[in-house]
Amino acid sequence: MAEQTGRREAGPAAGPDGEPVSLWERLERPPVARTVLTHEQIAAAAIEIADADGLAAVTIRGLAARLDAAPMALYRYVKGKDEVFELMVDAVVGAEPDLPPAATWREAMRAQAHRTRDTTLAHRWLIQVPPQARAALTPRRFAAIERSLAALDGLGLDADHRMAVFDTVTAYATGAAATETTMLQLMEGAGWSSGHELRTALGPQMRWLMSTGRYPAYQRTLTESRHIDDASWRFELGLECVLDGIACRLGI
Repeated sequence: MAEQTGRREAGPAAGPDGEPVSLWERLERPPVARTVLTHEQIAAAAIEIADADGLAAVTIRGLAARLDAAPMALYRYVKGKDEVFELMVDAVVGAEPDLPPAATWREAMRAQAHRTRDTTLAHRWLIQVPPQARAALTPRRFAAIERSLAALDGLGLDADHRMAVFDTVTAYATGAAATETTMLQLMEGAGWSSGHELRTALGPQMRWLMSTGRYPAYQRTLTESRHIDDASWRFELGLECVLDGIACRLGI
């Protein structure tokens, strides 16, 4: 969210023609009154709640209590919980990776992918956000897309191929981070602190499945793996394979 739009109410929810107006467009309009809260404060409080207790704990009533405000007062800033989720997503997904000014396209895409993974692991509720909020068109999300597409300029790619590169790297990073997060949540929910404890707990099921002789490749992989519990190693290898494939296919 832009700094100049932080200390104002959400403004009218519809334009002069009666068409719905997005939260972000409303925030760009002149303030309708002097206000006490900021949208940054609302987002920060909601993120604190979700980080500690999960996304389901984010309610208008609970958020108002955290902000020491009346529940109805929040509706001066957001239309409901969906817009709170938009604020949360915008606050965490758009941080700019630390890159040198002359970063190559690979460096830029790699940094964005790692940023996606780090953000998802730090805020595990991201994989539970409703689709309309997860895919919301927010300023910081657009800024992240802009950075990635700008890194692909000057490579001789047309618009469709630039977007395909961005989508491919994003899909890999998002999917891998979601899978890793789901596994961590499973382990924590069951009280397992390591991959070894997980495999021990699932041992009886695994031994029976392997005893059928139907999964020799899987059994050999589990037996020979040296990085079975190293999610960072797997993520980096997969990312390099994706980037190598893009470079080879497109000649960049």
